[in-house]
Amino acid sequence: MIKPIHCFAAIFCLTMTGAALAELSIPVFSTAKSGSGNPAGTVTVSESSYGLLFTPNLHDLSPGIHGFHIHQNPSCDNDGMAAGGHFDPSNTNQHLGPYNDRGHLGDLPALTVDTKGRATLPILAPRLMRISDIQNHSLMIHEGGDNYSDEPAKLGGGGVRMECGIIPVTTARK
Repeated sequence: MIKPIHCFAAIFCLTMTGAALAELSIPVFSTAKSGSGNPAGTVTVSESSYGLLFTPNLHDLSPGIHGFHIHQNPSCDNDGMAAGGHFDPSNTNQHLGPYNDRGHLGDLPALTVDTKGRATLPILAPRLMRISDIQNHSLMIHEGGDNYSDEPAKLGGGGVRMECGIIPVTTARK
């Protein structure tokens, strides 16, 4: 006899398996004057019906909370400055965080790094629905946290751009 809990578990697993529509892996490196620095791991981006899911598999980062954003240009050169500003296709010119429709589309929830320098906690970006929305841009991790405001410091106060990955234009895996 099949118990109800087993049916629920099977349905849940099947649902979750079908939830990811496409995915893309982004290699992440420390920023450098030219090219890329030391490898820091990858961030896998998956499409879901709730938005893009960013699943980091990062190492050797400073522990704590870090600003995490999609930046305009597909470059990590010049210590990450070649990436330009936050991805803002609607020209809102406002840093309001990942849940406010009036701000940058590239504002993501903050990245959490554990005491061993690893980041593995997935992050959901509900305003971004398709991998094609972020291709040909860059993914940036800032030295400091993010208060999702331009006060008291611009762009959430994240500061120095410490890790970066170029988001390629490619066919996402299904």
